[in-house]
Amino acid sequence: MTQQAIRFAFDNSYRRLPDHFHARIRPTPVTAPGLIKLNAALFEELGLDPSASEPRVAAPLFAGNLLPDGGDPIAMAYAGHQFGNFVPQLGDGRAILIGEVLDRAGQRRDIQLKGSGQTPFSRSGDGRAALGPVLREYILAEAMHALGIPTTRALAAVTTGEPVYRETILPGAILTRVASSHIRIGTFQYFTSRGDTEAVQHLADHVIARHYPEVAGADSPYLALIEAVLERQAVLIAAWMRVGFIHGVMNTDNMAISGETIDYGPCAFMDAYDPATVFSSIDRGGRYAYGNQPGIAQWNLARFAETLLPLIDGASDAVIQQATDLIRGFFGRYEEHWTAGMRRKLGLATAEPEDIDLIHGLLDAMKASGADFTLTFRRLCDTAADPQANSGVRDLFIDRQTYDAWAAQWQARLERDPQTPAERAARMRDTNPAVIPRNHRVEQALHAAVENDFGPFEAILRVLERPYEDRPEVAGYTEPPQDEERVLKTFCGT
Repeated sequence: MTQQAIRFAFDNSYRRLPDHFHARIRPTPVTAPGLIKLNAALFEELGLDPSASEPRVAAPLFAGNLLPDGGDPIAMAYAGHQFGNFVPQLGDGRAILIGEVLDRAGQRRDIQLKGSGQTPFSRSGDGRAALGPVLREYILAEAMHALGIPTTRALAAVTTGEPVYRETILPGAILTRVASSHIRIGTFQYFTSRGDTEAVQHLADHVIARHYPEVAGADSPYLALIEAVLERQAVLIAAWMRVGFIHGVMNTDNMAISGETIDYGPCAFMDAYDPATVFSSIDRGGRYAYGNQPGIAQWNLARFAETLLPLIDGASDAVIQQATDLIRGFFGRYEEHWTAGMRRKLGLATAEPEDIDLIHGLLDAMKASGADFTLTFRRLCDTAADPQANSGVRDLFIDRQTYDAWAAQWQARLERDPQTPAERAARMRDTNPAVIPRNHRVEQALHAAVENDFGPFEAILRVLERPYEDRPEVAGYTEPPQDEERVLKTFCGT
């Protein structure tokens, strides 16, 4: 199969931006590419050339050894605040954007190879990725998609046949990632830090046309862009919090302007509820702990607003105040989405002012008892259907008297809600997942894969495809880890 025989319907809009937005670079070929997994459903959704799904073609293609017709690979430039410290040049150090396609729904999607070799932004790195982090991102991204949370997607994973040198020698791999775009807050910061206002405007206009066309006709489109990005981030972070997801590295270069979850590094899902939970091995101060994520999102959005101020009426005092008011209003928007999501988790179809106290009352009781976040809410679905079926959730609490007091308040609140118990329980099961990618299960799959056993990887993917359903095959994946199975630290893989 020759390169010319593989045809993707590319329309590479980011490549048409000025040359200093990116560097043209081809992936570095690998020795012996082998296909681990091709996401057949996403492949079909993208409308890609069917011949590219054949294993003998897919392996070299998604390893970067072959390029489809129309591919114009680039590494994107960006900067970023990393743990609060500004780095003026980061960029795609181990990822190469092959091109953009319009999917079957007419939506523009980036296709990017992650781990595809050195670029001008590699900063002495090898540009490669190890097998474990590649499969972790594949699992987590597809799990988030199944949970209904905006996210980048995993199209393919391949082995390279080459070692990667980290603390130990590891097998190399490449992930093919799909996103609405890979434009980050840090992309704007890259040009602002260089005083290149013209480039910021080029980028803002591109983002408006690509992601937020509804703001183009606003009286102040760049101010409207701040508001639109802020709203999507409020929705996204509320969704993370609803399922106990902890990103782990919420740097400004890891926050996508599209409102998608991006850059699954040392991310993890919480087991026992505690807002201070941190898994990332590099987050030693807990900056990106679970409970800090809304505040960090607001901080990052303030950095984004700063990049656009020079475009808005010369950054007058009035404009600065408007932008400041928008950023200050983030928490109100976030709280609105979060509260609505928590009401759904508790089976409430109506809103009462005291609901917020009910929500926090449960969370406080969970924290005090170390109750499992996912199991607590899933078992509440059974109690909502039948108040007598209360032992399952009650047994998760050490302080059962506190739980009992809360449960009595909850049942009294449910009696004022118009749904039948069966309707309520069904809606709750559509909101509270039965299964999440628990850290110990993910690690088990990754360790097996490193030993060339991909069975656990395939099994966990099947389990996570339908996270809101009770199925016999998911039973072993719903339970929290035993003490000896606990994963206390997760790693980035760079």
